[in-house]
Amino acid sequence: MVLSNYTKEFRYNLKLASPVILGMLGHTFVGFIDNVMVGQLGSAELAAVSLGNSFIFIAMSIGIGFSTAITPLVAEADTEENFSKGKSVFKHGFFLCTVLGICLFLLELLAKSLMYVMDQPEEVVVLAIPYLDLVAFSLMPLIVFQAFKQFSDGLSMTKYPMYATIVANVINVAINYVLIFGKFGFPQMGIVGAAIGTLISRFVMLFFLWWILAVNRKSKAFVTNVKFFRLSLPSAMQMFFEVGIFTAAIWLSGLLGKNAQAANQIALNLSSMTFMVAMGLSVAAMVRVGNQKGLKDYINLKRIAESIFLVGFIFAVLFALLFAIFHEILPHLYVDLDDPANALDTAEVVQIAASLLLAAAVFQISDSLQVIALGALRGLQDVKIPTLITFVSYWLVGFPVSYFLGKEEALGSLGIWLGLLAGLTIAAILLFIRFNYLTKRLILQQDNI
Repeated sequence: MVLSNYTKEFRYNLKLASPVILGMLGHTFVGFIDNVMVGQLGSAELAAVSLGNSFIFIAMSIGIGFSTAITPLVAEADTEENFSKGKSVFKHGFFLCTVLGICLFLLELLAKSLMYVMDQPEEVVVLAIPYLDLVAFSLMPLIVFQAFKQFSDGLSMTKYPMYATIVANVINVAINYVLIFGKFGFPQMGIVGAAIGTLISRFVMLFFLWWILAVNRKSKAFVTNVKFFRLSLPSAMQMFFEVGIFTAAIWLSGLLGKNAQAANQIALNLSSMTFMVAMGLSVAAMVRVGNQKGLKDYINLKRIAESIFLVGFIFAVLFALLFAIFHEILPHLYVDLDDPANALDTAEVVQIAASLLLAAAVFQISDSLQVIALGALRGLQDVKIPTLITFVSYWLVGFPVSYFLGKEEALGSLGIWLGLLAGLTIAAILLFIRFNYLTKRLILQQDNI
């Protein structure tokens, strides 16, 4: 293997992926800002945001996963210069994401009553309900935004969604500051103020991206494409299975008390920020693999995808070192160390979060590689077997480990995260094997023609 065959692709891969990474980080940064600001109010408020978002994460995973089917289909159509095909994919995807966003919002309203039967701390549930109502409504603009974003990514126009998320974050920070703490004459609304900031910023993000794409000729007009269905549902289920186990981790943490749940939220929020880098590279893999599939250039398809795996591995190692070195310092960003009334709770939250960040450091590599492999497989339009792999990895391996090791008499919060590590590692190995098998088969078939 000549290393230069892979490293020469780094520049283009990063050029394509970096706006996606920044855009995805923008989504996560909304949660980061909410957590940091709300964390100043106390551990109960931070735990309430965690519990409310655990319901949102499930719905959001379905919506975002569903929309990812747009990207590889548009990338392939773009390479084939088949404008009507790309137009069809986007219009159908936009319609389905709109309907899905409405349905998920309604389901969230019905599901919130489950909080009362989940054995969660009562004070946390009382705070979480009004927060969930508003953030659930924000699912509609967020999932519709995803239809625009995935189409834009498929055309390699990755910078426009990034611009939209930057604008949304600026607005979210401003509204949070004013409404959470009651500045400039506004009432102090606590976590409800954070929910309002999220809601408004997501509507702004959607309309801003729509406006940018509306003035660009390459991104107009859409019809239908039945092929979308074959990729969209499995893609949604893949993300659902992964986000679902992280959501289960939130609920399992809630059984250990509000401090354990708040600590889990800190570690989860930090991990999700590094995960966005891998998500950006996953989109790059979808686009570039889709391009090469359209050209039927399978040798370069495999080489390019492997170069993206290598970039992801390098970033993952760097993030692992970051979490390992600063695991005791990073949790301080989320709590008020000068609050004597909550000093004991704060100390426990920081201690638990620090141990969870060590587990998060270890699974950076497997988490990165599994999501990039999923992106590459979607670029090949292979979704059924990967969906089965994610289900087995997360729910037949990861969740049982989290459940049994996460009990208070076992390893507690750390045991929950060891289950996450097990599931992600199995998924990364199996998905990589699947990609390697399919690409070698395509190359062999082409050689025999």
